[in-house]
Amino acid sequence: MVAAAIGLVIVVTGCSSSDQDAAPIIVPNGPGEQAQTISPGEASNHLPAPPNEADQTYVTMMIVHHQQALTMTELVPSRSANETVKGLASRIADSQKPEIGAMQQWQKQFGGGAPAHTGHDHAAMPGMASQAQLDALAAARGGDFDRMFLQLMIAHHEGALKMATDLKSNGRNVQAEEMADDVIAVQTDEIKRMRDLLPQL
Repeated sequence: MVAAAIGLVIVVTGCSSSDQDAAPIIVPNGPGEQAQTISPGEASNHLPAPPNEADQTYVTMMIVHHQQALTMTELVPSRSANETVKGLASRIADSQKPEIGAMQQWQKQFGGGAPAHTGHDHAAMPGMASQAQLDALAAARGGDFDRMFLQLMIAHHEGALKMATDLKSNGRNVQAEEMADDVIAVQTDEIKRMRDLLPQL
């Protein structure tokens, strides 16, 4: 899902160590764009910026945010009366499970989650359902469940969009930004689908 931001390919032009030390480095650009050739001394300028606190916090909190979405989708098969709702829930789970994996891998690469002193309250994250709302959802069945599920998931997705948009303004790590772009693209589409379905229930 999230590719390495910049790959560096060393082109060896000779056999001696001195030749290898001076070998040019090819820096791939975007699809269809011509790659750049730079000197070894310039390579550090092309490496992705290390994450700042906003990046670390976003990834840590978005993992929790996605996990609640999965908790909600797990209720759908046994409670929903609508096949389209079931399909949407399955799609949400199928997209968010690998995103959680990618974010957890990112944390391993960059040394863990948000600093302990940030003191974020997970319940205060945008769009998070309260425990009372989750309990009510679990108790509902049929059409009542479907309407409540869509209402809660729309709010949940809107919260994720806010978090991702804030990250793009405050973060600096390109990989975290790519993950935020994925959230924005996928969940914007899912919000539209859920809003179109809700009046039909």
